[in-house]
Amino acid sequence: MSDLILESREDDIVILTFNDPERLNAMTRAMGEAFQDRIAGLKDDSAMRALVITGGGRAFSAGGDLKMINEVTQMAHEGKRQEVTDFMRSFYSLFLSVREIPVPTIAAINGHAIGAGLCVALGCDIRYVAKSAKLALNFTKLGLHPGMGASWTLPRMLGPSRASELMFTSRTISGRDGAAMGMASEALATEDVLPRAMETAREIASCSPIAIRSLKRGLSQTEGNDLSGQLDVEAAEQAICYESQDMLEGISAGRERREPEFKGH
Repeated sequence: MSDLILESREDDIVILTFNDPERLNAMTRAMGEAFQDRIAGLKDDSAMRALVITGGGRAFSAGGDLKMINEVTQMAHEGKRQEVTDFMRSFYSLFLSVREIPVPTIAAINGHAIGAGLCVALGCDIRYVAKSAKLALNFTKLGLHPGMGASWTLPRMLGPSRASELMFTSRTISGRDGAAMGMASEALATEDVLPRAMETAREIASCSPIAIRSLKRGLSQTEGNDLSGQLDVEAAEQAICYESQDMLEGISAGRERREPEFKGH
């Protein structure tokens, strides 16, 4: 397994770390393939209750790899538009495989998150960010249309006006400003970002894993549903939860005024 992505565990919480600090965790294809491999190995991990993603060194990720960008530019100028389209689409899927994880994902943005690096964080369910981190979707400054899902995730997160402003201008903002806009749940001192993410992961892990995975499925459908459609989803997912031993444990714990001990059954 490649050491470009480090995997560690704290009980039932998994931490993945981008591990190319000398290049500020640039989004190379090799890193993407290593990341996808780790995700593939975790998708069926029934013991995992939350996934935290962070960066090694002083950056979360400084974005796309310049060598790769130059190679793709050369392909484009050779008239290989479809090859470039196919290459980029497959490249996105490597890092956005994080969206296939069936438990909550938390990005601990410990430092700069630029371009594709920020896109990976935007693909997670929850984000915490260092106040001093630089955040940017700087694609247009490179002459590029935004990629890796930026034009889908950011408008849904910030609203169309704010998202358009940031993407059209390629403006760089601080982690503090990003959190104020709604890009992250909280902006903290750099050294507090990962501990805060882990604190939230532990809170999630203390809840019923059946209910958490059910909610993850339900939330994934909200963008394509009207209220009536989402009520159908909620009713079906609640029916699954009502059948579980976790539900009986939760009710018993509430009645007995104690913390529940969920087993995921």
